[in-house]
Amino acid sequence: MNAPLALPGGYGTGSRGFFLRYNRGMNAKIICSFFAVLPPLLAWAPLSATTLNLPAENDALVGESKSTVARYQDTLIDIARHHGLGFDEIRHANPGVDAWLPGEGTRVVLPARHILPDAPREGVVINVAEKRLYYYPPTQAGEQPRIVTYPVSIGRGEWQTPLITTSVISKVKDPTWYPPESVRKEHAADGDPLPNAVPPGPKNPLGGFAMRLGLPSYLIHGTNKPFGIGMQVTHGCIRLYPEEIEALFDAVPVGTPVRIVNQTYKAGWHQGELYLEVHAPLSDGKDSAPAQNLTPVVAQIIAATKAQPGYEIDWGKVRTLVREQAGVPIAVGRGGETPTPLNSVAHTETHDQGQAQ
Repeated sequence: MNAPLALPGGYGTGSRGFFLRYNRGMNAKIICSFFAVLPPLLAWAPLSATTLNLPAENDALVGESKSTVARYQDTLIDIARHHGLGFDEIRHANPGVDAWLPGEGTRVVLPARHILPDAPREGVVINVAEKRLYYYPPTQAGEQPRIVTYPVSIGRGEWQTPLITTSVISKVKDPTWYPPESVRKEHAADGDPLPNAVPPGPKNPLGGFAMRLGLPSYLIHGTNKPFGIGMQVTHGCIRLYPEEIEALFDAVPVGTPVRIVNQTYKAGWHQGELYLEVHAPLSDGKDSAPAQNLTPVVAQIIAATKAQPGYEIDWGKVRTLVREQAGVPIAVGRGGETPTPLNSVAHTETHDQGQAQ
């Protein structure tokens, strides 16, 4: 899904002079370089992290899909960060909406409803396919189990984020970045040589907080370029918004298990209905439009309905979801809802009065 995006030719909100076709792998660096000049031009009032009640084991749906109305000065980047969303997920949920100039009065879907990844509900689970992290905080006896979720950036091209089970082995505030030789070579080839060590500060791409994983050289960390959150742009590490990595850093103890999975298709039950959530396949840096493989989604649905042999699947809806890759959970039983993003689930309208001051 390589929808063309219009980048402003100048920095005024009315300019549409420069065009760039967004490619999940090839143009990520170009887009993030453009994002780097935006902070003086934009301001946000980010909401707190999405903390939700954890449903019972037989229920996999969390959150609520909402919508908002864009103002004249808003971009999808502004709206995404304000609501704890990443760039790709808000873009995929709003096909046809200009990412840079949605336009005053445009309704924007906020895809804040998710099927939980198929993984143990403990510690940290990162699903690279949806570019989202789920944290299951420890629960005391008698407490309501909770879940906290954040958008993340992941590895691009040959720097794919590894799919592993590991743990947080240490935490560092104001980390120094020691770029590996391969990264220094890449920067040098681009005319941007790096030192052997980058001290804490505004030029440090790790941001203010880093959690080291059991796999050497891989971190969960912040960023000094928050506009790339929710994209496939890193050298393999997991990046969060500055305000969200600080909250996660404070909450996650050393020793917490971390599972990194790649679940393009997620199926789960909610109130007797089977839901399906489909994300765009990740780019490997070579093929700008990876081929769709329907076998995994069919296998998931068959496995999910094995205990309910009478449940009828609307395979037309399934094909539509796989084609659209909107990342929005839709009920796929016959007689369920129509699989369009704007009508995907019950919506709550929200007006962002304090969004972009």
